[in-house]
Amino acid sequence: MAEIKVAFWNVQNLFDTTASPIAADLEFTPDEGWTEEVFDIKVANLAKIIKQMHGGAGPDLIGLCEVENKGVVDRLMDAIGRNDYRLAHVESPDIRGIDCSLIYSANVFNDLVADEMQGHLVHFRFPTRDIFQVRLTLKANEAELNVFVNHWPSRSQGQFQSEPYRIAVGERCGQLVDEVLKVDRQAYAQISDTAEELAKLNARWNRNILLMGDFNDDPFSRSITDYLLASKDLDKVEEEVKAAPNRETPLIKTYLKRQPVLFNFSWPFLGQPDRGTIFFSGESANTMNVFDQFMVSRGLYYGKSGLKARPDSVRIFTPLEMASGAKKRPKAFDMNTKKGYSDHFPIEITIDIV
Repeated sequence: MAEIKVAFWNVQNLFDTTASPIAADLEFTPDEGWTEEVFDIKVANLAKIIKQMHGGAGPDLIGLCEVENKGVVDRLMDAIGRNDYRLAHVESPDIRGIDCSLIYSANVFNDLVADEMQGHLVHFRFPTRDIFQVRLTLKANEAELNVFVNHWPSRSQGQFQSEPYRIAVGERCGQLVDEVLKVDRQAYAQISDTAEELAKLNARWNRNILLMGDFNDDPFSRSITDYLLASKDLDKVEEEVKAAPNRETPLIKTYLKRQPVLFNFSWPFLGQPDRGTIFFSGESANTMNVFDQFMVSRGLYYGKSGLKARPDSVRIFTPLEMASGAKKRPKAFDMNTKKGYSDHFPIEITIDIV
């Protein structure tokens, strides 16, 4: 069966060596030791790990976060050395100047046009890191894959002090999922009450959505379970759009209140001693967290629209040279020793083309 090999990685401060006039990145300059030589070594180290993913085949689709701009991702792609890789990227006005990006294989996906990618911001007193949305189509069967690459607000101010920011971004991300899977009020008011229209509503409800990212919260956190609506259970994920009594379609108020629930593949990593994607204890006694996660829509889980996520393929990628010590902690890059990679492990999933 044909498949798509997918990965996500927070590559930890992939900055160029020039101070940006709009970003607080002054620690990543030659004066502070962030030279071109150090940058090139960091890029080479990252590329080495990416090439090992998916059993050495490398990913067909990889989401990245903590990249400063398109230029640094271009350098990373050059270091990986695959001529089929293409880049989806939109510069965001994040206060630190860091973005999300998506690298995709031209062997697997059709080339993107500008209106198929968009960065979404949540404005507090400053703009957040973006939720990066990309709509891809496959060459094999023209199936659509809507990808959201996320990097939610950090816990640097403390887990509970910063939680409202992640809740706000989770609510916004859930709203974007709704927009892909549902028609709006005006459009719904125009549909006729027929079985054909119900089928169209369910076709939209079953579109393929893949969320990936560093959510800076665990799968059980309120921002994810209560606001984004991503679950470990299938009870609400499996629900289709159903007709109302004596009707072919739902009542408008019933339809508009329906909120799609995503399935979160990252729950199995919880509860395992010394297992996670990042070493970050915060105020908790736990030291390993599962901040990096994959979530999918109903259609992608059940294979309703040409693609089907493979549950047993999800894993935290921990190559030996990246995992330091017996407990397998991610080895962050050190600009002084020029060793290390990132403070996050990458994650992998495989999607079958059906």
